[in-house]
Amino acid sequence: MTTQTQIPPRATIEHMVRQLVYARLGKELPRSANAPHPLVVNVSARHCHLTAEAVEALFGAGHELTPFRWLYQEGQFAAKETVTLIGPRSRIISNLRILGPCRSLNQVELAYTDAVALGFDVPLRISGDIENTPGCMLMGPSGFLKMDKGVIRAMRHVHMDAEDAAFYGVKDGASMKLRVGGDCGLTLEKLLVRVKPEFKLEVHIDTDEGNACNLGAATPCELIGD
Repeated sequence: MTTQTQIPPRATIEHMVRQLVYARLGKELPRSANAPHPLVVNVSARHCHLTAEAVEALFGAGHELTPFRWLYQEGQFAAKETVTLIGPRSRIISNLRILGPCRSLNQVELAYTDAVALGFDVPLRISGDIENTPGCMLMGPSGFLKMDKGVIRAMRHVHMDAEDAAFYGVKDGASMKLRVGGDCGLTLEKLLVRVKPEFKLEVHIDTDEGNACNLGAATPCELIGD
């Protein structure tokens, strides 16, 4: 039986190579290369989080989410299962991806352009803060789910552990800036800091923000204190 070796993310490899090159040349490492972990910036496309009860309502009794692609954060995955979102103008988004594992509340995360197209007036919120937010209807192969609340535009944010937080001099709930290079370079402000022991250093921006800066795998990015 052959064991498949998992290739580290590109950012991790680049971080290690940068440190080796500077060490070989005997040069002082730039601050970013001294960071304990590589910075990963990912675009978070529209998706939803569901409770186990909601999954059963949409896909049938006893149904469980099936991992389709594992995400950068440990234990998180994009599920094979998708749903159709029905907006207030009877406009729809089909194949809305569910992210797993199941959570304790139902939440739909849209970019601003998604919300406008559907007829939603969605607030900018921290994930999980769904009070006084609009609801929607979700349709699955086995039924419908009416959500009285839970449609948001998620605040751009950065996940990190305590070691990263100490390096950048920030605490949970603080704000940072993300400087994006390249031909469409820009600086995104009010980047929410989320600190937990299990987090890996990763920034999440939505598709509107990613398109605005033409973010790609090789686009240079830097975290800056607010």
